Amino acid sequence: MSTNTNDILVQGKHVTKSYHGNVVLEDIEFDIRRGEVHSLVGENGAGKSTLVKIITGVTPRNNGEVDFDGHELPIDFPRTFVEKLGIAVIFQELSLIPGLTVAQNIFLGREPKLGKTRLIDKKKMVTDAEAIIKKYNFPLDPKAEIDSLSIGKRQLVEILKALSMDSKLMIMDEPTASLNLKESKLLFDIIKNLREEGVSILYISHRMEEVFELSDRVTVLRDGQKVALLDREEISPERIISLMIGRDLSVSDYEESVLKTVSGDTILEVKKLCSEKKFSDISFSLNKGEILGISGLVGSGRTEIVRAIYGVDPITSGSVLFDGKEITPTVKQSISLGFGFVPEDRRQQGVFMQLPINKNICSTNFDRYTRMGFVNEKGEDAIAESGINMVSIKPKDPNYIVGNLSGGNQQKVVLAKWLVRDLSILIIDEPTAGIDVGAKDEIYSVINNLARKGVGVLLISSDLPELTRLSDRIIVLREGKMIKEFKDQSITEEEVLRASSGLI
Repeated sequence: MSTNTNDILVQGKHVTKSYHGNVVLEDIEFDIRRGEVHSLVGENGAGKSTLVKIITGVTPRNNGEVDFDGHELPIDFPRTFVEKLGIAVIFQELSLIPGLTVAQNIFLGREPKLGKTRLIDKKKMVTDAEAIIKKYNFPLDPKAEIDSLSIGKRQLVEILKALSMDSKLMIMDEPTASLNLKESKLLFDIIKNLREEGVSILYISHRMEEVFELSDRVTVLRDGQKVALLDREEISPERIISLMIGRDLSVSDYEESVLKTVSGDTILEVKKLCSEKKFSDISFSLNKGEILGISGLVGSGRTEIVRAIYGVDPITSGSVLFDGKEITPTVKQSISLGFGFVPEDRRQQGVFMQLPINKNICSTNFDRYTRMGFVNEKGEDAIAESGINMVSIKPKDPNYIVGNLSGGNQQKVVLAKWLVRDLSILIIDEPTAGIDVGAKDEIYSVINNLARKGVGVLLISSDLPELTRLSDRIIVLREGKMIKEFKDQSITEEEVLRASSGLI
């Protein structure tokens, strides 16, 4: 079907990008029409984020041409130029400034001024923020500091920041990764309204149901190459997944799950655990070789509980027992006892983005390759190589900077630094947020293999198919309290969601 060139807002021709000889985009052709939702999909490492960075000037292309609204974009251009063009971006990695309020973050760099002065009109900024929050019905306080918000609400601020600009193109990179179902539905309604207003949306997501619901067209990348462009009538989750990975998944994400009790010895007990204003009276146990799923809507206290068990956050009252002995959790003690912790926000809390893979993997293993303050480089290299091979990090180069890796490979680095240790318990929070289906399968295999070796796993996930598929038992939290336990039964995603919502 032919398209009038006036209908095309963005067009890329022969776009190529490589890092140190490693080709991440090869001769890519693409276009985005005015007033369409165009999804960009592919496994982690397929080149999606690199293509977005080229469109927005974050990363210069090596070859090719990118036209926006009929004008060729220079190879390298500043972020301010992007905003003037009318391109708004919601990156997968949050770009909010800690210490500032919601209003200050929404209008950062575009603050209203007092008359003709250079002074910021703080009252107007709050009023304008209140207006846009009310317009889109987001549960936010414009005066709240970013540090006080959950990851999900911070993501809403990122979305409002983009919506506050009069944009022709809005790029959304995994916008629902930290949102609950209600927040996601609200975003979908906004996207559909923006499309009706003639705004183009470039939508990047690993959640196939979202891609199917929203997309007018889908571009599929694999290994840095464009492998398909699908029109609306050609789009189906099965077709997209097949194109993305070039193979069938071994296990369907939609199978019914059966929970079965693991009869190993108890390795962790939590008794009447409380933390002021976060959670209260939490009691549960974890057996060796068991995967205990922890479910709850954003704000239910699930992340706060595992952070307290690990020793990151304080406990007001209650007790934690490891192997039958009461402990006072600290991070140092947790590591010495064989606890591993994969946090919800991997970029801020899980990896050092500016350091290479080997330094990241070894960051929790100083005790294994240092002596009297001196580094044993051979020991360091051996540990890094072991971790890289355990989870198939790509590229395998131990000196590759983690910040340049795909989201899936960054998550593998977080896992690897714990897998090279002798683990007794793994706490893993949102293990596959923003990760493609192929990498998901690999991470699921790692979790299952750990459990088979007798490691107890605390699994926190908003992905209900993931939670029901992996867990041996599931506890449900709501508003900081444990309200339901599922065990020894068939389980559906709907049952877990209803419990999380307080309906059963």
